[in-house]
Amino acid sequence: MRKGENIFKRKDGRWEARYIKGHELSGKVKYGFCYGKTYSEAKEKVTKCKAALVSGKPVPVSGTHHHFAYFCDEWLRMRKVCIRESTYIKYKTVIEKHIKPKLGGCYPTGITTAAVDEFSRELLFEDNLAEKSVHDILVVLHGILRYTADNLPGLFPSVRINYPKETRREMRVLSRDEQERFVKYLLADIDVCKFGVLLMLLSGMRIGELCALRWGNIDTREKTIRINATMQRLHDTEAGGEASTRIVIGAPKSATSVRTIPMTDYAATLCKRFEVTNAAAFVLTGNEDYMEPRALQYRIEKYTSECGLEGVHAHTLRHTFATRAVEVGFEIKSLSEILGHATTTITLDRYVHSSMELKRTNMDKLSSVGL
Repeated sequence: MRKGENIFKRKDGRWEARYIKGHELSGKVKYGFCYGKTYSEAKEKVTKCKAALVSGKPVPVSGTHHHFAYFCDEWLRMRKVCIRESTYIKYKTVIEKHIKPKLGGCYPTGITTAAVDEFSRELLFEDNLAEKSVHDILVVLHGILRYTADNLPGLFPSVRINYPKETRREMRVLSRDEQERFVKYLLADIDVCKFGVLLMLLSGMRIGELCALRWGNIDTREKTIRINATMQRLHDTEAGGEASTRIVIGAPKSATSVRTIPMTDYAATLCKRFEVTNAAAFVLTGNEDYMEPRALQYRIEKYTSECGLEGVHAHTLRHTFATRAVEVGFEIKSLSEILGHATTTITLDRYVHSSMELKRTNMDKLSSVGL
């Protein structure tokens, strides 16, 4: 929408006023930009800039009177309409808990590569955050910096972000003996919750996906499980208290996470044993009352403790499923799709753990070529 000469109303609701501030050597026009919450504000700013150019005075710098916290809030507001609720809550938490307390009071022109390096160092060594957590915070910061640069063309300094190198941690995977012991424990006195835990081991589902799974998503005739939702406990941005959280059931973490998992005959038979007629009933409870991920994790810790397994959590079952699949010669592309990964690289690098037994079997194959 335009009102007046070169003054437009942007999609984000602000007014943008454009003026000619010079020409490049090629003769191409160089434009300056002013922004305002109203037409009048943008008009006033651009008028001052034009007057300064005519009189030969320095052009007023627009936007630099805002602290960096302002641009954090504006970036988040702009992103809200195009991201999932859970993503918005995570971004808001990162901004309010980490970015604004340390960088929010700076002026944009004070945000330099050195300042970001120091910010990263404080997160790692003073706040004792993991490299992965710091990386995720810096990704959000990068988005805000780009937004700030777009709104302060020619004024915002070039900032390089040096991401911390993540330490590769070996994920816990159940050995075949441990897996057999755990399955035997679950089957010995199986109930609806133990059935759900076993189904996670048999399908490679994430804990949030299992908690959100309803019987309407399981087809025992076709032997498939349809994953189209996940459950998370997230900060309640509407609540006054910082510690307030709420359960959110929404779309999975990515488009590739929406998928159909084929079941083995054994898994399908197990499902028939616990299947209920109410399609809206949650698999973990058998009714329309859900069990949240935190409560399920406590159950898993209890189960593994009672059968003598240490260091096991929900993701261990997912990693174990992926590793067993590779051990029996599962085609990687199919496995990647069943796990809901965007690429096979994620499957191979993060989720597949070759056992010593499998390594020895593959080494023995070298005997056929004289090694």
